[in-house]
Amino acid sequence: MTISDQFFFTVFQHFKKNHKKIASKLAIAYISLLQISLLLLFGVFFSVFFSQMNVSTMSSDKAWALFFLLSVIIYFKNWMQYSGKRRNVMNAKMSNRKTKKHSIWLLMLLPIACVALSVVLSNAF
Repeated sequence: MTISDQFFFTVFQHFKKNHKKIASKLAIAYISLLQISLLLLFGVFFSVFFSQMNVSTMSSDKAWALFFLLSVIIYFKNWMQYSGKRRNVMNAKMSNRKTKKHSIWLLMLLPIACVALSVVLSNAF
């Protein structure tokens, strides 16, 4: 299991206690938000890196269009991956193993930290 699978099931189990019907949707939205914020962080990093190296790769408008296109692709990939039969199989695997539980507060701060680092990095250079 990947780390995103573990994060998904930690969030899924947390929300399953209180919100049984929408726990899967909330967990899919969380893991998508985390992956999209990481994509933003890497994009800003490489943008700043290439501008410091005086390499002209693509315009800002094209980069934002690519970011939004990849964001939609990430969401649909996660929706396909964590819905239905595959989620049930992975849920059964997770219940049989002794897996490390992650702090839900730390998991909620990860996307916020990635976006904050992206903003600081883009404004600093």
